[in-house]
Amino acid sequence: MDDKRYSDLKLGERGAIISIIAYILLSILKLVIGNVSGSEALKADGLNNTTDILASVAVLIGLRLSQKPADDDHLYGHWKSEMVASMVASFIMAVVGIEVLSGAVVTLFEGQSHPPDMIAAWTGIFSALVMYFVYRYNKTLALKIKSQSVMAAAKDNLSDSWVSIGTVVGIIGSQFNLAWLDPLTALIVGILIIKTAWGIFREASHQLTDGFDQDLIQEYIETIDDISGVEGIKDIKARTYGNNIVVDIVITVDPELNINEAHDISTKVEKQLEREYEIYDVHVHVEPE
Repeated sequence: MDDKRYSDLKLGERGAIISIIAYILLSILKLVIGNVSGSEALKADGLNNTTDILASVAVLIGLRLSQKPADDDHLYGHWKSEMVASMVASFIMAVVGIEVLSGAVVTLFEGQSHPPDMIAAWTGIFSALVMYFVYRYNKTLALKIKSQSVMAAAKDNLSDSWVSIGTVVGIIGSQFNLAWLDPLTALIVGILIIKTAWGIFREASHQLTDGFDQDLIQEYIETIDDISGVEGIKDIKARTYGNNIVVDIVITVDPELNINEAHDISTKVEKQLEREYEIYDVHVHVEPE
């Protein structure tokens, strides 16, 4: 099981690398064309992609650090490295988002004298198509290796595709004597960057502070209750290490059972949860009813 999880992490690097390459090329293209064509929205979209480069690099670093085995001062392994990297990336994205917002607000109040050249719109359409195909690839990869971080990257790819479409709408709209629509679109892009940064920060901080889905805990309880020999559940806790779930359970059994029989019941609980929910590790403590 461990070997497969580590090989899946290695495979997940491919998705992060593809995202990085796509974002580098598109951010350069958008920033250059945005400056040449005078499109604030396209420049904002380009800056958005620079934050995506950082986020994808964070995912890549996290995936690589997570592959390091347990050592003397990381007895549980390095699975949480991915979440730490994601949190760092969220701070950088928030700073860039604020910069895009401030630039868009200044342009809105100062006014934009003329609409951007239509080459900016064609660049946005091309970018939207590229990111959609990257999204499809990463989504398929995430489902194959069951990686939350690669799936998050895929969702980011899709949101970037939509941002580019929104940029195109703003640029085309500004052609009809609505020059203010272009910086307004840049303002919306800035808000989306900050919103994405907040989402990444909230998820990473939730996992790093051992937050866990209570609905999933309830599913575990129902599964354990159905296992023969379990009299009751005295305590149950769960946490995540990267994409791996670890569960600690205290069950009660018939006090007349000998130690081997009680151990067999705890083993059944462990195997059932690991098989049904693909849990990385289950610790079961047995007490007499």
